[in-house]
Amino acid sequence: MLDIVYGRAYDLQEKDFIFGAGKMAEPEKSWEKRLAGEPDELTIDFVESLSVDRRLYKYDIVGSIAHAQMLSEQKLITKDEFKQIKEGLIEISEEIAEGRFKFEKKCEDIHMAIEAALIAKIGEAGKKLHTGRSRNDQVAADVRLWMRDEIEILQAKITLLQKAFVKLASKYAEDIMPGYTHLQRAQPIVVASYILSFVEQFERDFIRLKNCRELLNISPLGSGAVAGSTLPLDRKSTAKQLGFSDISYNSIDAVSDRDFCAEFIFDCAVIATHLSRLAEDWIIYSSSEFAFVRIDDAYCTSSSMMPQKRNPDILELIRAKTGRVYGSLVAMLTILKGQPSSYNRDMQEDKVHIFAAGSTVEACLDMTRAIVSHTKFNTKNILAGLEEGFLDATALAEYLVGKGVAFREAHGIVGSLVAYCEKDNRKLSELCLDEFKQHCGAVEADVYGNLGAASVADKYVTEGSAGPKQAKRQIAYWSEQLEQR
Repeated sequence: MLDIVYGRAYDLQEKDFIFGAGKMAEPEKSWEKRLAGEPDELTIDFVESLSVDRRLYKYDIVGSIAHAQMLSEQKLITKDEFKQIKEGLIEISEEIAEGRFKFEKKCEDIHMAIEAALIAKIGEAGKKLHTGRSRNDQVAADVRLWMRDEIEILQAKITLLQKAFVKLASKYAEDIMPGYTHLQRAQPIVVASYILSFVEQFERDFIRLKNCRELLNISPLGSGAVAGSTLPLDRKSTAKQLGFSDISYNSIDAVSDRDFCAEFIFDCAVIATHLSRLAEDWIIYSSSEFAFVRIDDAYCTSSSMMPQKRNPDILELIRAKTGRVYGSLVAMLTILKGQPSSYNRDMQEDKVHIFAAGSTVEACLDMTRAIVSHTKFNTKNILAGLEEGFLDATALAEYLVGKGVAFREAHGIVGSLVAYCEKDNRKLSELCLDEFKQHCGAVEADVYGNLGAASVADKYVTEGSAGPKQAKRQIAYWSEQLEQR
């Protein structure tokens, strides 16, 4: 790895980003010598990406230092030239970080902005930095370096959210609530198991991001514009310096591969989906009709007209922001679908969408963790209506199976019993033994130990069930796993 360490690159604030010549010389673009005249001002404004890709500056500088070191090792530049380049790039990094760097939009992108500043700072040695390199393989490397760090940031935030869920679940390992399918009451579950269901979802997100990071951790540097280089570049040297696990082995694919961008945004989209589903649940559960949860006032708003309102607006915004991430995914796939082979300028737009997806999900993860950490379940309210909806019906059918009744027959018997109870507005536990026997002679006095939401939840035996015993084991398991992480 490089002997200098840069922190992870977060957004530069808009106030720190300034277009203007400042002290930096007008950028000289060698490729424009092929073209007649000056570019139109509209063209300059249309093609610039500095306003987007400036957040890559640390990665561009680190990648450039690695490239320059390799050039020095291969005697394509002198050691003194490498020293000048390295020192100049470090100075530029500090200037950008401190808001002293003046960006010139004619540079188009962060790569040219940094190179032009380097040439203005150190002269001829700076002109040698781009030896054996194209902006095509340069940006492909920068994006991979950024995404590696962004994935680690998202994984850290997922872990913190999971810990918040586990902490909340540990408070409700004995409390029973209705479990729902089709938004209709289904079977009794412990509150802890419901909360832990989100830990499982986000664990899959964590693993998906890990897989994405492994796939993208390949160095394209040395692939040039499309065909590689006639210069004796040591591609594995730059890959090793930058912590890549390997190099790409086809220069044409290397400069055009953005599969990892689509995959990253997809992973962000699934995270957003999980966040949105949680938000939907708690929006419903916090309503007066349910009153299952109470979200802290710090994460609610009131109404500009109705003084009694206490709205879960933050959860609603988390739910809505999912659309942004979906939009980025569709945009990224659309950018890729119609391009001919190798690099095309369309790919400049990839950063708009990977940055937007990452930033949106980061913010939503932070917000969700804060809400989870300050939410309480209204167990008294839940308990008051817990026996409504025949939550013990499935357990009664399974009780009959234990008495030798085929499940399909048992299913029909219990369905008839439920209909029978509904006529008199009674619960299954309120039927007498004779009434049970009228529907099924296999029923015995021990049936009452299998009725009632709490009794049912306590009798769950399969691993992963939503009962108190299983929830406690899961809480212990996740506490240990997340602490080790």
